[in-house]
Amino acid sequence: MTAPLGPTDAEGAINEAAKRYSNWGRWGEDDVLGTLNFLDEAKRREGAALVRRGASFSLSQRFDMNGPQKGWRRRTNPVHTMLATGTDAALGSQGFPHGIGGADDVIAMPLQCSTQWDGLGHIFDHGKAWNGRDAAKTVTSDGDLVTGIEHMAPYVAGRGVLLDVGRVIGDERGELPDGFAITEEHLTATAEAHGVAVGRGDIVVVRTGRLARSRREGWGDYAGGDSPGLSFTTAGWLHTSEIAAIATDTWGFEVRPNEFEGAFQPLHQVVIPNMGLLIGEMWDPDALADDCAHDGVYEFWLTAAPLPITGAVGSPVNPVAVK
Repeated sequence: MTAPLGPTDAEGAINEAAKRYSNWGRWGEDDVLGTLNFLDEAKRREGAALVRRGASFSLSQRFDMNGPQKGWRRRTNPVHTMLATGTDAALGSQGFPHGIGGADDVIAMPLQCSTQWDGLGHIFDHGKAWNGRDAAKTVTSDGDLVTGIEHMAPYVAGRGVLLDVGRVIGDERGELPDGFAITEEHLTATAEAHGVAVGRGDIVVVRTGRLARSRREGWGDYAGGDSPGLSFTTAGWLHTSEIAAIATDTWGFEVRPNEFEGAFQPLHQVVIPNMGLLIGEMWDPDALADDCAHDGVYEFWLTAAPLPITGAVGSPVNPVAVK
């Protein structure tokens, strides 16, 4: 684990990083995609060419009542309810002709209760949303009026790269301890160990092993508690690498407890509203990671489109990696 960055000047460090790594105006004042602009048609062709075996892996946790949520920030696990069932059909109570019957269901859930993307309207910095917009006029009770996640729905597909930091840096189980801050050096060393490069337009998946531990020991404080994650100091790497998106197997993406005393998710504050970076959380890369360790190939075609929910600031997703 790394030592805290400092007990007193979190705001100064956040302000400095926000200014240094800002992408405001980079793609014009009307931009709604942020770093997804790096994922262009050529990058998608490159990603599609990586499919050789046809083996596919879902990188999503399940969406059910047995999930990790415990009510923090009013987030609950999904509630799945049947509207019509086989029992109704067998009893002939559905009113359909010639013996046909059917089942229907409904689900109610916060959009960020399981595997998901953080949209660009999810986090603000001193009242500013992505690209310098006024947060009060961007996201209202009607939703995200400008950068709703529906705008990203066609574009999140391309070259995926797994950085299994847990296996390279972690313990014999391939897991990092809570509070472990993953630095640029850890990311670089992991990429080198895997023999894979990370660069412009990539969708990066970072495995810490935190989800694997929760499966073994129970959810505990997986949703909101201590966890390994990216160090605040990786902001520069996230910016200069020009990746399109990054996702982790943890609840909060960045290390928790956060590295500044009294801070709350400072890396989020830099990379979402200022950098315009698409962040995924609570992904499940474990089966993919096992396969990558077996065949030594850590790049793949990855499609992870958010649901086009108008005005949403986040979305459930079922990422699929194909090798």
